[in-house]
Amino acid sequence: MERLKIKELPVGDRPYERLEAAGAEHLSNAELLAVIIKTGTKSYTAVELAQQVLRLSHDGRISSLNNLSIQQLKKIKGIGRVKAIQIKAALELSKRVATSDGAIRHTIRNANDANNLLMEEMRYLRKEVFKTILLDTKNQVIKIVDISIGSLNSSIVHPREVFSEAVKCGSNSVIFVHNHPSGDPAPSPEDLQTTQRLVEAGNILGIKVLDHIIVGDGRFISFKERDFL
Repeated sequence: MERLKIKELPVGDRPYERLEAAGAEHLSNAELLAVIIKTGTKSYTAVELAQQVLRLSHDGRISSLNNLSIQQLKKIKGIGRVKAIQIKAALELSKRVATSDGAIRHTIRNANDANNLLMEEMRYLRKEVFKTILLDTKNQVIKIVDISIGSLNSSIVHPREVFSEAVKCGSNSVIFVHNHPSGDPAPSPEDLQTTQRLVEAGNILGIKVLDHIIVGDGRFISFKERDFL
């Protein structure tokens, strides 16, 4: 089967040339994904294949594709094993860059900053995931630590696991973030009880719990803003 290469497309549809001339920030999600896909099929250009991949997401955002498996990507005609692996690798790399603890650090000034840092990564997760954002004395992010997967309760989210990395990193304060797969960020009684237990443990260790963010589908709740802390 003859495959269409990006260089064979009309000039205005060539993501490679557009990226080089205008910069990556001016390309659409589909065009950026087409650069990774490289080639189309007899029926679809690389951009059209990319558009089909984006339709697998909930809202057309690339970040929500992180939850798709290689097998799911391969269900698209024209996306084989190699293309599916390339897409997954690119998405994982972008996620690691976004959560990097490198020289340029995010500063958390309020609940919205914490939500923006993790919303797109966590809003489509199918299981509850509990993370801890470790902060220095200037409220800059030192590291984001995965603590547990599963319903939030005292047997899964134990103070020892929650604060061990914070102690190692010399963290001044922490923010907890976990998601509700239902999309409703309203806290459960277990959420409230476990958070209070963790706040007490943090006080003993001298590590202040600044907030607990529950992420839903495009919505979030801040324990601090609701006076739950």
